[in-house]
Amino acid sequence: MKSALKREPENAQLRDIIKKKDAQIQQQNTQIKNLQAALIELRKHRFGARSEKNPQQDSLFNEAEVLNASKPSKAKNKIHHKAARQPLPANLERVEQIHDAADQRCPNDGTPLRHIGEQVSEQLLYVPATFKVIRHRCYKYACPQCQQYVVTASKPVDPIPKSIATPELLSYLSVSKYADGLPLYRMVQMFKRLDININRTSMAFWMVRCGQLVQSLINLMTEQLHTHGCIHMDETTVQVLNEPGKKPSSKSYMWIQRSSTGSMPIVLFHYSPSRSANIPKALLGDYSGALVCDGYEAYESVCQQNHITRLGCWAHARRKFVQLLDVGEHPIARSMLELITQLYSIEKQAKDDQPKDRQLLREQHSIPILKQIRELLDNTLHTTTPTGAMGQALGYLDRQWCRLIGYTQNGVYPIDNNPAENAIRPFVIGRKNWLFSQSQQGAKASANLYSLVETAKANNLNPEKYLTKVYQQLPQATTVEDIEALLPWNIQLE
Repeated sequence: MKSALKREPENAQLRDIIKKKDAQIQQQNTQIKNLQAALIELRKHRFGARSEKNPQQDSLFNEAEVLNASKPSKAKNKIHHKAARQPLPANLERVEQIHDAADQRCPNDGTPLRHIGEQVSEQLLYVPATFKVIRHRCYKYACPQCQQYVVTASKPVDPIPKSIATPELLSYLSVSKYADGLPLYRMVQMFKRLDININRTSMAFWMVRCGQLVQSLINLMTEQLHTHGCIHMDETTVQVLNEPGKKPSSKSYMWIQRSSTGSMPIVLFHYSPSRSANIPKALLGDYSGALVCDGYEAYESVCQQNHITRLGCWAHARRKFVQLLDVGEHPIARSMLELITQLYSIEKQAKDDQPKDRQLLREQHSIPILKQIRELLDNTLHTTTPTGAMGQALGYLDRQWCRLIGYTQNGVYPIDNNPAENAIRPFVIGRKNWLFSQSQQGAKASANLYSLVETAKANNLNPEKYLTKVYQQLPQATTVEDIEALLPWNIQLE
């Protein structure tokens, strides 16, 4: 008995050591799981397809191999219809090529053959781009009597004075860079193959001047955007080499604002050297509607100041549970994802409904599902390690809850911020090609031109035709009405 009493302090000390070791092992296991999840996510981001893409979408570079390697279906009595070839556009010029039989006599008895019809097929011919030179000849006149008055005929005002670039060429360059993601040096090479030598410096100068030219249109689009009841916002990084007080490798930001669904869609880009809360304040001004954004807290200050209804993004919340399931099966993550998928199914069903009908459908079906999500969240949140991947997913859902359920208050409000993310994607793709902007002027010009291109696309306009008309008529605009006529929802294109 005495021996056991003597050993009690030693046993207590050992129990404390074991307890600390257990806690340390649990912490290390959590850290290992987090690192494994991060590694899988990095590998998928670097080498694989994004988890939320359509699994049936073929690889861009391997679609021929995929089609050749596809196995025949085992299902019997299944009819496979070959996709019908789409007819070529009727407005394209047709070049007739007549093919006649060389021998027009019957090989059996030598009788001359009689024409009984024809077989017609069409092929698509590509004609390489061509350049033309416009020579302006401005006639001059003088008074023969007094010999003191001379007048010279004027030509249309150019978008860039004393430049060789026509509105059509500037439009082509703008769309190639800001819609197709082609860097300027590639266009220089393309032009050289057509025996045209224009250096990249000149092209960059033209793009900066075009971005400055359209500023009045951007101002009117901003005013129109602030009349919408709901706005989407997001931001992404951009590198600008020559920024005062910053290293060339430092990050700057491209902010995007997009109107919610409805008539006159507007997409606006804005360059800023920072990501501070002052930027949303400046961009939103005195706007007091609804704002859809992610969980970045820089938006909160202007929302409180302007009494803006801040809405969360269910796509962000869902993405965290998708990432968990990419690492391995997790019952809570699976249940959450299934419930969120039901919310999206309701939105898909109500896509074409009027706002009042959509709100009624949400009240009847979405709100009960949200209650199930909240109940599952409450039962799981406090029993999950906050630093783990599951804890972080649940924590985001809990912190953003009031914002996430806000879309059920009004049938106009969207369920997520996907319209902003979709609008910013062309910029992200272009950034992979041209990598950086040389100067702040270039970044601001890029923001303006991205705004016009994406807004034109959102209004179902051909961006090249639209910019051509803008570059032709904007230099001659003298009133606000002239500029308003060039807005994407007002302009008349052939």
